[in-house]
Amino acid sequence: MLPFSLEDSCVAEPVKTVEEFTAGISNSVALRVYSSTRPYNLKIGQLQKGLVFVHEGLEQVGEGGGFGLPILIYKDETYFSGSSIVQVGRNGLSTIIYKEFSMNRVSRTSFKNLHIHNLRARNLMKRLSELYQNNKCLQSLAIRELSLNLGIESVYLKTPTVAKLLVTYEIRDHFISVKVDCRDVKRKLLEKIVVLNEQSAKFFRIYMDSEERKLDSQIPAWERVTSPWACLINSQRNVGYRLWTIDKSSLHSGRETMHNFLDWTGLDYEFFPHQKVFEYKIQLLGVNS
Repeated sequence: MLPFSLEDSCVAEPVKTVEEFTAGISNSVALRVYSSTRPYNLKIGQLQKGLVFVHEGLEQVGEGGGFGLPILIYKDETYFSGSSIVQVGRNGLSTIIYKEFSMNRVSRTSFKNLHIHNLRARNLMKRLSELYQNNKCLQSLAIRELSLNLGIESVYLKTPTVAKLLVTYEIRDHFISVKVDCRDVKRKLLEKIVVLNEQSAKFFRIYMDSEERKLDSQIPAWERVTSPWACLINSQRNVGYRLWTIDKSSLHSGRETMHNFLDWTGLDYEFFPHQKVFEYKIQLLGVNS
């Protein structure tokens, strides 16, 4: 699925396969991509990330999935990526990053080091997760902390690759154009595709939208965005990122933070499985300094 092979020499500016690449945006902001699962933070250390936000030389992704990370949600299973290939090139003034995600990890609930594989048990956990997402009164970190104290957590087991998704990131000026190619995805039992745009909750603390709604650190764990656009900015209000709602998809905001356990905030898209290509833009805010 990658656009070029290593032997392709007819490209004006040859595309290179890399293990790590950093695209500078301004004196203080950059975007970084890895072919490995770095930076190995917290409980998703074995999972791939999208573009990692870097501010003043420090990665600020926390436990987030980065910009443009795909997840496949089937009726009986959810697939994440544990491996990838990254290629980088240029097109005029734009930096182009191609990342092919191999969807080869599944989540399992672990109770005191025992993995729950039983389908009925997994369906129960799925219903509990949906209940958690749809009821604000349950979105309490106290519940998460209790689960942690009981030894209940998620682990990600390796599986055969069910699909390869090519995500193209075109970076120009203060915008990232993201294109998710889903043509290799098997549609049977596929319920939806999610694309994460998540960074650290400790860094990005403030939510704002076009309807002048503002939340400072009190962003719900999962809430649908109903305004034309929404953004997340840091507490100093000097950097952030904005996304727009798109027809035939839904945009959700969320934030969770707990010491040494949770650290993510983001604006995540959900779209339906009949779409073979999904495209959107991310605007980086306040990156002139």
